[in-house]
Amino acid sequence: KMQVRVQEEAKKEEALFEKFMCYCKTAGGDLDADMKEGEQKIESLTAALKSAKERKAQTQADLTEHQTSRAEAKAAMDEATAIREKEAAAFAKFQEDSETNLAALAKAIPAVEQGMKGSFLQTSSAMVLRRYTMEKAILPDETRQELLAFLSGSSATDYDPQSGQIVGILKQMEEEMDKALAEARAAEEEAIKNYDALMDAKTKEVDSLTAQIEKEQTRVGDLGVEIAGMENDLEDTEQSLAEDNKFTSELATNCKKKEKEWAGIQKLRQEELVALAETIKILNDDDALELFKKTLPSSAASFMQIQVKMSVARSQALRSVQSARLLAKKEPVSPT
Repeated sequence: KMQVRVQEEAKKEEALFEKFMCYCKTAGGDLDADMKEGEQKIESLTAALKSAKERKAQTQADLTEHQTSRAEAKAAMDEATAIREKEAAAFAKFQEDSETNLAALAKAIPAVEQGMKGSFLQTSSAMVLRRYTMEKAILPDETRQELLAFLSGSSATDYDPQSGQIVGILKQMEEEMDKALAEARAAEEEAIKNYDALMDAKTKEVDSLTAQIEKEQTRVGDLGVEIAGMENDLEDTEQSLAEDNKFTSELATNCKKKEKEWAGIQKLRQEELVALAETIKILNDDDALELFKKTLPSSAASFMQIQVKMSVARSQALRSVQSARLLAKKEPVSPT
């Protein structure tokens, strides 16, 4: 009965060992597959993360460049507007002065031609012509002095309208002033045209750059979120892989330890079975039984009736077998 129990326990232990070794193989295999997948994922995430960071950096550089270009375009528009305003103001002043002077000439020429010098010199138009002749008219000094003397009424001799000298000067001034005003108006129209064309082009440029900037800002934000997600995923995957590596290493160590322990258990089991078999053989032999009883203490006469724990019975049986073997060597049992 003891031998059967020992064999049953050995089978149970063997079944548990086989389950454990099966776990070692399957768990290790599953983990190897997971770890390989994790390594591939890390490699893929690392490459994707690098690419995303490069794209973000490039997009950020493009964004900065476009923002600078837009600022420059707006600055150019502001500068062009300031220049145009100054030019327009200067033209307006020139045109006003020219029209005033031309109006004065338009009155002076017929008055002089008709010999109405005295009445003309009392008008505001004469004062306008005097100021213009003195400050702005481009005339030889001699001609300027002669015209100023006429307009101020300080001429040494009376002017003869028939000579046409003063009228000629006035008409030349009128012609030059008309020409200058016409050129100024043409220049102003050209300046307005160029300004409008510049503003139209710059407005389109600013609008285009603004659209690009908005897209790039959105792209930079999206890439930032994408990069943060990949970094978190990479960190989690690396941590999981490290834990799997640690578990695999510990599992391999435990499995080898279990195999070594199992080899020792098998050896011990084999020794126990051999000892039990020899003990049973000795106990079943009548002459050996008498010899076996002699080796036991007096209180052990009822050995077969005493219920002891399996571990204690095994130990006693092994000790009994060893004692019986020693006695058998000293007092050999004769066959019946």
